[in-house]
Amino acid sequence: MATPQKHFDGIICFGGEDWWYHNRGHYDMQMMRELSRVVPVLYVNSIGMRVPRVGEGSMFAKRIARKLKSLKRGLVKVRDNFFVASPLVAPAGMGAGLNRLALAIQVRACARRAGIRRPLVWIACPPGAEVVDKLNPVGLVYQRTDRFEDFSGVNRDRIKGFDTYLKDRADLTLYCSSWLMEQEQAECRSAEFIDHGCDYEAFAAAGQDPASEPEDVKPIGRPRIGFIGGIDKHTFDPDLFVEVARSLPEAQFVMVGGCSLPENWVDLPNTHLLGRRQYEEVPGYMAACDVLIMPWNRTDWIQACNPVKLKEYLAIGRPVVSTPFPELARYEGLVEVADTAAGFSDAISRVLASPPDPAPGRTRVEQETWTAKGKAALAALSGRGIEPMNPSAA
Repeated sequence: MATPQKHFDGIICFGGEDWWYHNRGHYDMQMMRELSRVVPVLYVNSIGMRVPRVGEGSMFAKRIARKLKSLKRGLVKVRDNFFVASPLVAPAGMGAGLNRLALAIQVRACARRAGIRRPLVWIACPPGAEVVDKLNPVGLVYQRTDRFEDFSGVNRDRIKGFDTYLKDRADLTLYCSSWLMEQEQAECRSAEFIDHGCDYEAFAAAGQDPASEPEDVKPIGRPRIGFIGGIDKHTFDPDLFVEVARSLPEAQFVMVGGCSLPENWVDLPNTHLLGRRQYEEVPGYMAACDVLIMPWNRTDWIQACNPVKLKEYLAIGRPVVSTPFPELARYEGLVEVADTAAGFSDAISRVLASPPDPAPGRTRVEQETWTAKGKAALAALSGRGIEPMNPSAA
């Protein structure tokens, strides 16, 4: 007997990031962009997993300032079928009962304005679990793209509790790390591996177009070694990076992304911290480099990661050097892997001296588009008896 289908008329996504502040290449943002082609989407800016601490210094002030800016925007329609909301909530764990009620009321009101009455709820920020039942969802998706409980500064027991609840409650738990899924699949009611996508055409085109080089990179000499992404202590290895940059004084290290490390964590003449850039600008910065790197640390977070930048790096067509993590096994022969600073420096020197053919890397990710991932997610839901109502696109 066929499984009766349940139909949703829109998606409420509790995002892991802030639409107005973070790079929009993240899994939840990209998936919602694709799914908004089918049904209305309400993206709820991150409601937070940790309480900001005054001891964070300047980062405390920055976090408070950007959250206030987001709150001022309220509900915004950013494109057809795609709405972004910034609800007012107390910091994580404070005033829990009142917080849940206030959050649910705000989200329901925003959903109605977006035309959503029968939502599929998509959770990329685990505290969203507290209001799932108040939203009467047709279905529930849990995006398990990281070990959220290992994030710096969170209440591990609290976040792990949300994780356990969501795995048991969700109609579909999505993994982008095959290693993490192997570790946790038995904990889930229903799990599926659908990893990151890539805006392949944009990145491949930039990689083959010299005119894509940003103006602020042009004065920087070559060879250029690039890192594009968040420079954060729970992912990035500053000690390894500094040792590598010091050992290659003839190379210029171009860093593009927000940084939460202490000020003056690196003070070398061949290192250039350019700060955050809009997602649409990222391909040009990657393409302006001769080698692209991923100098990760050795945390449990990295063990379970599958960074979206890997596919973007390969689409750009530059050599890639990384510290090891399990998901690289799926890209054997396409990435230089080194677990020490000396080995990392040697790998950079080796690919500079003899750049590999970019074609195999591009071929590997050419079909791994976000459009394909969105369709895969809809197919996974359909197989579990959940489908969009009157979809606006196939």
